[in-house]
Amino acid sequence: MPFTPQEIEAHLEKLEGWELEEGRWIVRKYMFSNYMKGIAFVDEVAAISEAFNHHPFITIDHKTVTLRLTSWEEGGITAVDIKEAQQYNEAFEKARSVG
Repeated sequence: MPFTPQEIEAHLEKLEGWELEEGRWIVRKYMFSNYMKGIAFVDEVAAISEAFNHHPFITIDHKTVTLRLTSWEEGGITAVDIKEAQQYNEAFEKARSVG
C-alpha cells in the first residue's frame, strides 16, 4: 500500500538527501570524486536492488549518480522504497569512508 504524502514527507525527513519528485518518485543525487567511484557505487546499488527484487532508475552523469525509486505496482512510494533508499545511503557512506 502506498504512503500518503504526509507519510512520505515524514520518512524523507529521516532519509538524508532524498526528495519527493512529481509526487510519485523519491530521488537522490550522489556525488563522487571520480567516475569510477560512482560506477563502483552503482554496482553496490545493483546488489541491493537484486536483494529487494526492486530496482531504481539509475542515471550516471560523470561523477554524479542519480537514483529514482517508486513502486509501480503499488501506485506510489511504499515501505520498500524507503528501506531500499536507506540501504543506498548506507552504501554511499561506506564508499565515502573508504576514500
